[in-house]
Amino acid sequence: MKISTQIKVLNTKNYYNYLKDNSMFFKELNRGEYNFALFDKYVKKKYSLMLSDRINKALESVGNIYDFVNLIK
Repeated sequence: MKISTQIKVLNTKNYYNYLKDNSMFFKELNRGEYNFALFDKYVKKKYSLMLSDRINKALESVGNIYDFVNLIK
């Protein structure tokens, strides 16, 4: 694994935790730098870090606030 990839993994908490849980990605990351994009995609999917996930969480929060305000009325 390249040093730049190692630094990225060690400096990002989610990457490091995902590698501890799914050690099969060590093999993939050692094969080449191009596999880092695939690894990043899996991490974002596992920890719900994609833009669509963030939007859904925000909409749910707004919906909950709306329901709470209607309940108080």
